[in-house]
Amino acid sequence: MQLQLQYFLLLGAALFCIGIFGLITSRNAVRVLMSIELMLNAVNINLMGFSNFLDPVHIKGQVFTVFVLTVAAAEAAVGLAIVLTIYRNRDTVDMEEFNLLKW
Repeated sequence: MQLQLQYFLLLGAALFCIGIFGLITSRNAVRVLMSIELMLNAVNINLMGFSNFLDPVHIKGQVFTVFVLTVAAAEAAVGLAIVLTIYRNRDTVDMEEFNLLKW
C-alpha cells in the first residue's frame, strides 16, 4: 500500500511551519538550532514523498535526503560548538546577548 503524496506534503508543511515558528519566537540559541533541524527534516520528508510519487523504482530522493542529513549533522556540530564557546564566554545562550560583532 502506497501512501498518497498529500500526506507527505501535509506532514512536511506542518513540520516546516513549526520550525519557522520556533525560529522566529525563540530567543534560546539551542532552540533556534533545533528549529533549523526541524525545517531540514521537513524538506527531507518532501524529498522522500516526491521521490516515491514520481519514480518509485529509483531512489533519487533518498540519495538527496542522505546528503541533506549529512549537511545537517555538520551544521549541528558546528552550531553547537559555537553556542558552547559563546556560553563559556558570556554565561548565557540568549540570542539577545550575542553582540560579539558590535564595537
